[in-house]
Amino acid sequence: MNELDVVGVRVEMPSNQPIVLLREVGGDRYLPIWIGPGEATAIAFAQQGMAPARPLTHDLFKDVLEAVGQELTEVRITDLREGVFYAELVFASGVEVSARPSDAIALALRTGTPIFGSDGVLDDAGIAIPDEQEDEVEKFREFLDQISPEDFGSSSQ
Repeated sequence: MNELDVVGVRVEMPSNQPIVLLREVGGDRYLPIWIGPGEATAIAFAQQGMAPARPLTHDLFKDVLEAVGQELTEVRITDLREGVFYAELVFASGVEVSARPSDAIALALRTGTPIFGSDGVLDDAGIAIPDEQEDEVEKFREFLDQISPEDFGSSSQ
């Protein structure tokens, strides 16, 4: 397993499909995962430290975990089968729960939990970006600084 940082979310054109971009800590691989607009909003809210007037699903889940005394210790992106990514939530009690990576990432950002990607997933879907291409990633980060969660067209209820 390799630790991953969340670079951010953006909308891929022309499909108008949101993606979350993860970066391998201490490596040169990036992992793009296509996600839904609701999860894109949840991830963007967490990255920007925004608290909605009413809790989103991931905020509620975090609050429930705290209320029942469960600690999320890590999120693992474990597999990629037929274009679908799979993840697991790993709790301090040893319990592991299957999850969509987008939900797992949104929860990890809210709880400060580290995110890991399996070697197989990074080998299959990771994109190596050498240092000389890092300026493209910097442009992506600048784009993220100018976007707001509302740009994803999802409404919280």
